Amino acid sequence: MSDYDVPRGIDVLRVFCGPDGRHGNALGVVRDGRSHPDEDSRQLLARRLGFSETVFVDDPERGRVDIHTPGLRLPFAGHPLVGTAWLLDLEVLELAVGDVFARQDGEFTWITARPEWVPPRTLQQYASAAEVEALPGPPPGEGWLYAWAWEDEAAGRVRARAFPRRGDAIVEDEATGAAALLLSAHLGRALNITQGRGSQILTAPAPDGTVEVGGRVLMAVRG
Repeated sequence: MSDYDVPRGIDVLRVFCGPDGRHGNALGVVRDGRSHPDEDSRQLLARRLGFSETVFVDDPERGRVDIHTPGLRLPFAGHPLVGTAWLLDLEVLELAVGDVFARQDGEFTWITARPEWVPPRTLQQYASAAEVEALPGPPPGEGWLYAWAWEDEAAGRVRARAFPRRGDAIVEDEATGAAALLLSAHLGRALNITQGRGSQILTAPAPDGTVEVGGRVLMAVRG
């Protein structure tokens, strides 16, 4: 599935692409969730596709969606919601944790969410962007790790890499909106994050405690 050889009915997007249109995190979107009506069949497909997340659209008009990794179901995730909002051109996505509001702004798609919706992650700061880039793989330890460092603190520019460390096939996540959201909330400021090989994630915290997360989305395969 590395070349996006996916079954019919599944769109593949690249979410949080860089300014040159490259990179981004691959996302599978099953437009008709009825084709996989139960959690076991959804988990099986997500594992078969091998993307960091796969979205099942249960109601395209109301924006009701269900998110799965190759190993588990997620209550919230950033890049799947940014990608799905772009694909369906919706202003609201319905999740069990709450409504996620979305908007389009030129080449960027944004979602607004609350930090408490995000599953736990460890945000580990490194002394320099070079140290983050030099990591050969997941540092020792357990649990989801977001390794980050300032590239330009005054400008809010961050270099980051993400390591799920959950025992599935995803060793490193190319672009992680949920972790970017948590980091922006933790630092209390807008960020311009370069993650993975060259993906770009933008964030903007609001006074009400929510955080906007935005990026570019491109279609890789239309199902």
